[in-house]
Amino acid sequence: MTCADAYRVTFATFMLVEKAENWWRFTKQQLEDEGRQITWEAFKQKFLEKYFPEDLRRRKEVEFLNLRQGIMSVGEYAAKFDELSKFCPYFHDRVDECFRCSKFESGLRPDIKQTVGYLEISSFPTLVNRCRIYEDDTKARQTQ
Repeated sequence: MTCADAYRVTFATFMLVEKAENWWRFTKQQLEDEGRQITWEAFKQKFLEKYFPEDLRRRKEVEFLNLRQGIMSVGEYAAKFDELSKFCPYFHDRVDECFRCSKFESGLRPDIKQTVGYLEISSFPTLVNRCRIYEDDTKARQTQ
């Protein structure tokens, strides 16, 4: 579903409650007093400055770049990978599927990485699924 830029600010600010709603009233008045037009980009910039500052965004970006599977299951690692990838703008906006798979593989545990690496899978959902299958098969073998 798409929304015209003219309505984005209206819809977004409608969802604000309590402190955020008060913040927006004050910020909107400030923008109007300065003679600035209240566009989606202006709203987004002010909102991010207030509730998701640059230093926190950079920390999340670094967390993504350093992400490793470690003791997480493949499913947990994939979920964390997806969650954190949105904080890495050059990764999220311009990356192709092969690079995404390569980044995911680089953080896998060595046994899984070795097993799926030679397959050269270039579809992210397929890669995650194959890693899960390998992980499940490995756990089943260990319990027997």
